[in-house]
Amino acid sequence: MKIIPPLAFLLDVVLVGAFVLIGRASHNEGPLGALVTLWPFFAGLVIGWIGARAWRTPLALRWSGLTIWAATVIVGMLLRAVAGQGVQIGFVIVTTVVLAIFLLGWRAIGQLLLRRRARRI
Repeated sequence: MKIIPPLAFLLDVVLVGAFVLIGRASHNEGPLGALVTLWPFFAGLVIGWIGARAWRTPLALRWSGLTIWAATVIVGMLLRAVAGQGVQIGFVIVTTVVLAIFLLGWRAIGQLLLRRRARRI
C-alpha cells in the first residue's frame, strides 16, 4: 500500500520526538528547547530512511529498522557533538536503548500483527 511509507516515517518522527520530550521532561527542561535537541536525531532519522531506502520496506525490522535506528543514534550523536551539545556516555546508552525500543519495537509489533493476519486469511 502506498500509504504505509509516509505513515511509517511519520510514526518514526513522532517516536523520536517523544524520546526528546520525555528526556527533556525528565531533566525538568521545558519543551521550548526541544527543537535544539530534536534536529540532530531528526537528521539521523532522515539519513537512515534514505540509506535503507526504507520507503520500499518500511516495516522490515532487519534492514530498514536496524539501519534507521543506527543512523538516528550515530548521526544524531555526531551532530550533537559538532553542535556543542552533550554526548555523555550515559546519554548515549539511554538514547541507544530507548530509540531501539521505539524504532525497532513498533516494527516488531507490526511484523507480529501481519503474521497473525496472514494466518487468518
